[in-house]
Amino acid sequence: MLKRFEDLFLSQDIYFPPVTDATEEGIVAVGGDLSVERLLLAYQSGIFPWFSEGEPIIWWSPDPRFVLFPDKIKVSKSMKKIISRNVFSVTFDKAFSDVIKMCRKVRVGEKGEGTWITKEMIDAYTKLYELGFAHSVETWFEGDLVGGLYGISLGRCFFGESMFSIMDNASKAALIKLAEKVHEKDFLLIDCQVYTKHLNSMGAENITRADFINFLVDGLKYDTIAGSWEKL
Repeated sequence: MLKRFEDLFLSQDIYFPPVTDATEEGIVAVGGDLSVERLLLAYQSGIFPWFSEGEPIIWWSPDPRFVLFPDKIKVSKSMKKIISRNVFSVTFDKAFSDVIKMCRKVRVGEKGEGTWITKEMIDAYTKLYELGFAHSVETWFEGDLVGGLYGISLGRCFFGESMFSIMDNASKAALIKLAEKVHEKDFLLIDCQVYTKHLNSMGAENITRADFINFLVDGLKYDTIAGSWEKL
C-alpha cells in the first residue's frame, strides 16, 4: 500500500524548531508526547526521540548524522558463507512486538535501567506499526527468534531505531537483508542516527546534518510503502 507523505496524519498544531537551532549535542527540543502525528513530523524533519525512563522526551538531530547507504553495505567473507548456507531465515513484519521487546530486554540491566526503549516508546512505535509506518526484520534459527531490528519507513528513507542479537551474526543478517530489500526499492539511505563501531564495520558512515536533510527532502518526494512488508 502506497501513501503520499502529505496524507500521513500531520497536523499544523504540532511544531518543531529548525534543526539548525539544535544544541551542539544535537538537542532540538524537550517535552511533548509520542503521538503518531508528532513522531511522523519528527522523522520527516530529521529528528528522533531519545531519552531514558523518568526523563522528559528529548528530540535529537545530531551533526554529523550516521547513515548507511544500502548499496554500500559491507558483507564479510564469513557472513557471505553464513548467508549462502542459509543458516538463518529472515522475515519482515512477522513479529514486530517480539522484536521491539527483545531490543528493550537485551539493553536493560538487572534493575530495568539503561535503555531508551521505554514502555511508552513501545506503545508509540507499535501504533506506527499498526498504521504501516514502522517495520521489523526478524532473524530466525531453527524456529526461534534470535535477532532483528525495527524502524520507520517514510518515502524512500528508512530510519533505524534499534537492533538485537542473542546469537552471533543474527542482527547482521537482518541488516543485510534490510539493505538488500530497500536497495531493490531505490531507497536513498538507512538512518543509523549516531556512530557505532559495529555499524561502521558494516559500511555506515557519518555525513553532515545538512547533507542528511537534503537526502531526506529528496526521499520524501516519493510514496511511502506502508503496510506489511512481509511480501515486499
